[in-house]
This record gives sequence, C-alpha cells and structure tokens, in this order.
Amino acid sequence: MLTLAANLARPSPRQLSWLKGAVFLLCLLPLCNIAWVVATGTAVNPIEYLTRALGVWTLRLLLLTLAISPLRWLGAPGWLLRLRRMLGLYAFFYGVLHLSSYLWLDQFFDWRAIGHDILKRPFITVGMLAMLLMLPLAITSSDGWMQRLKRNWGRLHRLVYPLAICGVLHYWWLVKRDISQPALYAAILAVLLAWRLWQRWPRRVQ
Repeated sequence: MLTLAANLARPSPRQLSWLKGAVFLLCLLPLCNIAWVVATGTAVNPIEYLTRALGVWTLRLLLLTLAISPLRWLGAPGWLLRLRRMLGLYAFFYGVLHLSSYLWLDQFFDWRAIGHDILKRPFITVGMLAMLLMLPLAITSSDGWMQRLKRNWGRLHRLVYPLAICGVLHYWWLVKRDISQPALYAAILAVLLAWRLWQRWPRRVQ
C-alpha cells in the first residue's frame, strides 16, 4: 500500500503517460453515455437532452480544471498539474459540441433566428460570450504559445474566471424551475474563486 501511494505521488514518466491516457479515456465516457442515451431513445426530448448534457459536462470539466490548484494546495500529488491542460481542452471540446448541437440540431443554422436568440435571450447571450472567452484559451494552450506570450500568457488565461462565471450564469438562466444543480455549481465556483482571492490577499497588503 505504501509503495502504491509513493508511486502515485511521484510517478515515473511511463506511469504518468498511463495516467494521462486513463484520464483521456475517462473524459470520453460522458460523451459515450450521452450518445447511448440518445441512440437508445431513452431521452424524452433527445435534442434538448443532448444540448444540455454537453453543456453540463463543459461546466463540470471547467470547474474541475479550476479545482486543480486548490487540490494541489491541499496536498494532492503534483502530477495533477500535468492534467490541467487536458481537462481544459476537454472542456473546450464539450463546449464546441454543445454549441454545435444548438446551432445545428436546434436552430438548423438559421442565422437570423440565432442572432435573435443572442440579442433577446440572456442565457444565450452569456453562453455565446463564454464560448468567445474559451476560444483564445484553447488556441493558446500549447507550450509554444506560452513561450511566445511569456507573462501575457498568464494574464490572458485569467479569462478562465469570467468564463466560468458566464458558464454558471448560462446554466442558471437556462433552468426555469429546479435550480439546485446550477446553484451547486455556483457554490463550487464561489469557493474556488474565494480561495484564489484569499491566496492573493497577503501579497496585496505587504
């Protein structure tokens, strides 16, 4: 047991590669489940289920990405930081699928109707804003962009905070009756943002 714990705390490059592969496959499981539900006709409204489920998993993966640093601070193994980029890109992947299902299956690429939705329905407006904020983060996620942008890379990737807020608002405003789930995600996000403010506070007062 102690040997296993030590290996998990400091995995070899080969073990880290296996861990990344396992996480990669785990991140695909929600998509497989969503596809199964739609294909088997389990969902009452398959298009609504597909679009919403993809959006929920976008938000979950985004919050999980933000949770890496606090978990590391609480004593989680350092290799979790190596997974943050993958989780962030998977959040973008699910977000693109979520947006695509809305544009294609819900609106059939009726750009006039889509434009009307963006202007008249606040949850669509903030959802589109979230995708716009997510796009530069995904594009500049590579080591090459990190080297090109240097300090500006960190500044740019602070967009993840308003992005997460927009994601929670998008889900909250979408749900009309039972807000328990978006409220839970809002609470998680509040804790994650409060932790970051707390971490920065001593630097401000010195």
